Amino acid sequence: MRPRKIRENVYAVGAVDWDRRLFDALIPLPDGTSYNSYIVRGSEKTALIDTVDPTKRDILFENLRDIASLDYVIAHHGEQDHSGSIPAVLEKYPKAKVVCSPKAKGILMDLLALPENKFITVGDGETLSLGNVTLEFIHTPWVHWPETMVSYLREEKILFTCDFFGSHLAQSGLYVTDEDRVYESAKRYFAEIMMPFRTAIQKNMERLKDHKIEMIAPSHGPVYNRPEFIMEAYRDWISDKPKNGVVVAYVSMHGSTESMVSHLVAALAERGITVYQFNLAEIDIGKLAIALVDAATIVLGTPAVHIGPHPKIASAVYLANALRPKLKFASIIGSYGWGHKIVEQIAAMIPNLKVEVLAPVVCRGLPRDADFAALEKLAEAIALKHKELGLK
Repeated sequence: MRPRKIRENVYAVGAVDWDRRLFDALIPLPDGTSYNSYIVRGSEKTALIDTVDPTKRDILFENLRDIASLDYVIAHHGEQDHSGSIPAVLEKYPKAKVVCSPKAKGILMDLLALPENKFITVGDGETLSLGNVTLEFIHTPWVHWPETMVSYLREEKILFTCDFFGSHLAQSGLYVTDEDRVYESAKRYFAEIMMPFRTAIQKNMERLKDHKIEMIAPSHGPVYNRPEFIMEAYRDWISDKPKNGVVVAYVSMHGSTESMVSHLVAALAERGITVYQFNLAEIDIGKLAIALVDAATIVLGTPAVHIGPHPKIASAVYLANALRPKLKFASIIGSYGWGHKIVEQIAAMIPNLKVEVLAPVVCRGLPRDADFAALEKLAEAIALKHKELGLK
């Protein structure tokens, strides 16, 4: 995309990546992404806010072709999709200095081999004058790395947030126009990247409340010209109270576990509980992560493989443990042939999940009447636990 004007002397100069389908060799990108970079031209100084992934460096430089001189590169966060083009920018503009938090300085020196004399570190609440406009820096540690910060352009009331409030979404327009589409994309982004840091985000959002924000400009996805839309969504996602939902993630090798899952899902639905069912044999892990944002309970369905859980279940358990969702309850269902330690091994894999484990249902071979009865009891126990929490 060509440079696009946001406000007087504020321009978007980043790149849209329509075709990228995987991030960090892990995260699916069904809708591509963008690497947003912004130019702020003051009456005396010019600042570039974040850069782009090195694969899109040529687009950034094309968009900077009319920028004769650059004084500052604001580096909110050290990951290379935002910082990776800083060395090339400094080569093009040798007088420019990198402005970042003290912790970011060490990270950027390590990741990009930048010399120490190219940095200006700024404290929390410190300001930088560009002449007729001022950038205020707000440290936001653990959103989602320890060194992250955001920038507030006081005169224009624009908050530049890097990964905070971002979404992996490629689109031709600069601003949010379809809130439903952006909500889904931003929730996926939150689930996959931000969810483990809910407590830190709660504290950092509280620190933003005294700033009048008319626009939020993240470094992935569209710009929010109605910032309350994404801030309201975040308040919901980071809250400690889940919704009346159950994630049922399973693998079935010979049909036994699948039969148990079908029965449990029907029993839960009959009790007015929303169920998100995922067959892990073929899954977009982003969809699973999205469901974990709100769910109160997770049920894992697995056959025994060499006495332990199926590897795809083990992978999902590892993911849930890493993402630290607001889950309150968990249970395990499944089947085995000659012996198993499914429950013990899964329980040992979730130290980060502060959940109450409800009575597992594990049967030998095909489920029988007694096993289906136990699944009904499990559904009833989940419904009762949800009611006790006031979930509807």
